[in-house]
Amino acid sequence: MSSAFEVRGGNRLQGEIIPQGAKNEALQIISAVMLTPEKVTISNIPDIVDVNLLIELLGDAGVKINRVSRDVCEFQADNIDLDYLQSPEFKKKSGRLRGSVMIAGPLLARFGKAFIPKPGGDKIGRRRLDTHIIGFERLGAKFIYDSDDNFFRLETTGLKGTYMLLDEPSVTGTANILMAAVMAEGTTTIYNAACEPYLQQLCKMLTRMGAKIQGIGSNMLTIEGVKYLGGCEHTMLPDMIEIGSFIGLAAMTKSEITIKNAGVEHLGIIPEKFRQLGINLEIRGNDIYIPSQETYEIQTFLDGSILTVSDHPWPGFTPDLLSIVLVVATQAKGSVMIHQKMFESRLFFVDKLIDMGAQIVLCDPHRAVVIGLGRQHALRGITMSSPDIRAGVSLLIAALSAEGKSTIQNIDQIDRGYQYIDERLRKLGADIRRV
Repeated sequence: MSSAFEVRGGNRLQGEIIPQGAKNEALQIISAVMLTPEKVTISNIPDIVDVNLLIELLGDAGVKINRVSRDVCEFQADNIDLDYLQSPEFKKKSGRLRGSVMIAGPLLARFGKAFIPKPGGDKIGRRRLDTHIIGFERLGAKFIYDSDDNFFRLETTGLKGTYMLLDEPSVTGTANILMAAVMAEGTTTIYNAACEPYLQQLCKMLTRMGAKIQGIGSNMLTIEGVKYLGGCEHTMLPDMIEIGSFIGLAAMTKSEITIKNAGVEHLGIIPEKFRQLGINLEIRGNDIYIPSQETYEIQTFLDGSILTVSDHPWPGFTPDLLSIVLVVATQAKGSVMIHQKMFESRLFFVDKLIDMGAQIVLCDPHRAVVIGLGRQHALRGITMSSPDIRAGVSLLIAALSAEGKSTIQNIDQIDRGYQYIDERLRKLGADIRRV
């Protein structure tokens, strides 16, 4: 039986909270340690299931791991067991984890072979690996799919630099191809590359290891291959999804919260989107201060038409925060159209919010119109289950603002992405317990 959160809503929260290290950065950065036999030290690691699983997986494959503390870890990949990477144990363990695909690029670059299981993880529509595989093939890897055991094998006698235009600016796809290309012979150009802060972080780390990368932060990366990469130290950014979640939480619960060390310069358009919902927030140095607000009113566009919030590859608004914006809008004054372009099943949790009393019209799998209640009716607590990581936290925020008791089941999905979330919210005064 998996655990659940019991939440009694209605408390105003107060205090400071420090965001965890970025989950989506961690999976790429930790995979990159496979590129060198030298020691790599990584700090600000989030202590969450997905990341811990990946670290465990690397340990099983022969990487020496020294967890100096829960958020700092030393890795040394000087003796990798390539046989383990085609064993049933690896297949079973890596199949549970979407991030395991990220070790393919480093393995191809350094050893000329890699193994990828079919991906697991979220239920938010298909997440295909085509971009990764096609990119590896362009660099000169041969791709063999074993339909008997759902395993992809990649082999190469030597990767060669090339020009490629990605069919979509996939963050994990760009990262994986980049990690393969840094040791390929000659020059690789990746156009329509993702340029998220996480990816910029990976580029900076690889550069410190000795890689030659130009165009960091743009959608065209040029990589000049090198023969050897060395060790380095790297500190991860704070998790921008968590930061957005806390801004939304503060507004919904009329709370006064300071988000410390928020990596403000890397947040892009996120603060602005929450301001469009009428939320006051002040940037104080590297902190974000959200004052307690009785009401917040959704802005309209300049011509008076209804606000639309949609996701878009960076520097647009991240799809991971649309669920949060949707929940926060339920108690705002005014209406907003939420348009989730990139994934087809991310809005399927709105039925739970409707059960709680929210006014939402689900137009189709991609669009929902939220008619804000302006706090005239509080949401009411119910029992619900979480379909994916981001929806889980959205439902948690709804429950913390609702009247009465809510039970959120299937919280393993929340634990996959948010560390000690219940403890950290209790410190702010939330009534939440794990049962």
